[in-house]
Amino acid sequence: MTASCSQDLIVFDGYCVFCSGFAQFMTRHDKTRRFLFVTAHSPTGQGLYQKYGLDPEEMETNIVIIDNVAYTHMRAFTAAMGTLGWPWRAARVLNLLPRGFAKRLYLFIARNRYRLGRRSCPMPSPELKARLIE
Repeated sequence: MTASCSQDLIVFDGYCVFCSGFAQFMTRHDKTRRFLFVTAHSPTGQGLYQKYGLDPEEMETNIVIIDNVAYTHMRAFTAAMGTLGWPWRAARVLNLLPRGFAKRLYLFIARNRYRLGRRSCPMPSPELKARLIE
């Protein structure tokens, strides 16, 4: 798998309970199977972090790629949620927050994700595992 993909993609930290939970949530609610998934620790995930100018060691954001447009931080979350049906797409209201504030809020959670949640996550569901690229 190269860094470009014709299907929409979510790159997530497989060790973070919040990030893995988000991937599991998207797998359950993405009824059209729009997204494939890749862990940030994989070669493809690391390559995508570098491609979009993000630190592949810190992994402070999920990357959501929709129609070849990459979204990061809070915009990644709202872009992904916006692809789902009601009521999940209502999360797009978070786009009304000033970008700087939304990014700081997201980064606060991301930088404290291992303190706020555990570092190891349960095994991915069979549904998520079937949609993981690496």
